[in-house]
Amino acid sequence: MDYKGIVIEESLVDKAILGQFTITETKVEPVTTAHKTPWLTQWTLHTVTIATDQAEQAAQSLSHNLDGDSWYVDFRNRDTHYVIFPNKVFRVDRSRPEQYKAVKTYGMSRGIPAHQLTFSAEIAET
Repeated sequence: MDYKGIVIEESLVDKAILGQFTITETKVEPVTTAHKTPWLTQWTLHTVTIATDQAEQAAQSLSHNLDGDSWYVDFRNRDTHYVIFPNKVFRVDRSRPEQYKAVKTYGMSRGIPAHQLTFSAEIAET
């Protein structure tokens, strides 16, 4: 089963990496104070699909392409949820929701606001 997720274009060092994914939708969202990215005026959110056999490689590529410490990317299917930070990849078994605690703790240690780290095994595939 393919993975789906959202990649924020402004989080990437090299935007050419987007060519590795199937983009199914793109939205532009104005930055608000809650985003905690005052150096940006917008976020460009690309909904992507990643083939199952390419998920691990995609996670590693993204982890080496995120700009700075305060970004992450995630994608999931019915069984597995990848949460990718710069140089760190979490592979969460969605049947074990306690695994999200380590992801959230790590993200907060990097300065990401808690409200942006709301993961749950019950969240539907994106």
